[in-house]
Amino acid sequence: MLPELEALITEVERTVEGGPELRAILLGLRSNRVAVLVQQDRCREAETEATDILRAITRLAHLTEVWDTELAALINLAGALNGQSRYEEAEAIARGNLTRADEITADGFRYVLARSLNGQGQYEEALAEVRRLAPVGRADSGKADLVKARALHGLGNLCEAEAAARQALADCEQLLHPAHPRTQEARALLALVTVEPPAPE
Repeated sequence: MLPELEALITEVERTVEGGPELRAILLGLRSNRVAVLVQQDRCREAETEATDILRAITRLAHLTEVWDTELAALINLAGALNGQSRYEEAEAIARGNLTRADEITADGFRYVLARSLNGQGQYEEALAEVRRLAPVGRADSGKADLVKARALHGLGNLCEAEAAARQALADCEQLLHPAHPRTQEARALLALVTVEPPAPE
């Protein structure tokens, strides 16, 4: 997917003189590229790109509507920070922008917030954020259950963690490519969860 996206970005860049609306479209495409980079665990590159997008949005904001592109870039930036274990920074971005977001975008912030909370060992709070997420579509298959499984594992609820990890993997295998990074993450998490025997009752 990344080569096709980069080819499209290059094509749009050739016509960027078309005006602020076209430049906003270009920033949206670049933000999509950041999301792919995060999924590929190229998080430093993703952070650099997201930061550059946000700078460009600042220069463009007085010419055209770019709030949705800005919020998408912030979600992707928080995802890149999570990928570098910079959980407190990711949390700050998510919490600081939740009130500005519409329902769909708010779910993006809640997801990266839950991941950042898991990274900080705040598993109960992470579970609370996961419970606020709306039902997901194909592209987000397995995301919520992955975060839920990590939080439950952190809390020592191994049976529930295993069930959530199995559900995440089943959704990923049904709807995503076998080589998709989230499918691989679900397999690794299930392996981690099932290594530890459940605590005796």
